[in-house]
Amino acid sequence: MELVVTEEQRELRTALRRFFADKSPSTVVRRLMETPEGYDPAVWTQMGDQLGLQGLAIPEEYGGSGFGFRELVIVLEEMGRVLLCAPYLSSVVLAAGALLNSGDENAKKNLLPGLAAGTTIGTLAFTEEDGRWEADGIGMRARPDGGAWVLDGTKAFVLDGHVADLVLVVARTDAGLSLFAVAGDAAGLNRTGLPTLDQTRKLATLEFAGVPARLIGTQGAAGGVLATTLDQAAVALAAEQLGGAQRVLEMSVDYAKVRHQFGRPIGSFQAIKHKCADMLIRVESSRSAVLYAAATIDTDPSQLPTVASLAKAYCSDAYFDAAAENIQIHGGIGFTWEHDAHLYFKRATSARLFLGDPAHHREQLAQHIGI
Repeated sequence: MELVVTEEQRELRTALRRFFADKSPSTVVRRLMETPEGYDPAVWTQMGDQLGLQGLAIPEEYGGSGFGFRELVIVLEEMGRVLLCAPYLSSVVLAAGALLNSGDENAKKNLLPGLAAGTTIGTLAFTEEDGRWEADGIGMRARPDGGAWVLDGTKAFVLDGHVADLVLVVARTDAGLSLFAVAGDAAGLNRTGLPTLDQTRKLATLEFAGVPARLIGTQGAAGGVLATTLDQAAVALAAEQLGGAQRVLEMSVDYAKVRHQFGRPIGSFQAIKHKCADMLIRVESSRSAVLYAAATIDTDPSQLPTVASLAKAYCSDAYFDAAAENIQIHGGIGFTWEHDAHLYFKRATSARLFLGDPAHHREQLAQHIGI
């Protein structure tokens, strides 16, 4: 397995860091998190037209660039670094991933080009009101109606569900879990934004009342599709957590150099040194976990369930701990609304829970390796 970072990947990171520094400073993040949409359509269009980010890991035959997951996690890491407000995880990772994993060639040819171009925003609706991430928590039913399908029920905590043009819904039929495509403006679909701790990431409740839907793939085959998609999303989210953890480490070190107490920089105090050193170890270990997991997706997908849970569990704790330490190192100012430390702490907290908390993934990991 090749874990060496290529020159192409380094150039990609450099271009992304420059672009996101310009388009997503904290002033813009604070403005966008107060809007109902939660993202800037103009920047979203630029991401597709100028950088091709939405189609980066989508095969060329479906309108993408055909790169691998190793390139995709670089994008997500740089997004997490600046708390980018955009429906990237929902559209590119969850929606496009579910379509690619479905094996439905017609659906991929029809739906993926729009996602790859960024002209269509997609999401995956699978969690319900009990908030469980497991497939056995899905109770929503799909019923046949003539030659089509109809959905009734509620999906909760749907990432960017309020703005999605395409909603991929996991529901039950007599054959088992199945995947369906629904237009975001379909008749009978009611979408309501949810109040969230992390205002930079929008969630919605979707209520279906006789909503027409298109079956994707084969009836009863969505269990495996969902499992693979969520494992890939866990790795993607871990990469985003890595970017955030790296940024709060830098914030802590920079502040420790300039904040003076008792006539010297607080970075000279042993307690602060230990905090920063521990953060660095967690960040670099997270980087190794993400790089290995991304390479596994590209080269040995049979190991994905194991490495996905490992990466998500470790990076969740690393980001949460680093964000908390960042507030402590900043002292009183770190607790204020005006300082950005709380934005990273809230993202770390929400990302820790999204797609399963560390305890959930450690349990999954134990099962996968037979403990």
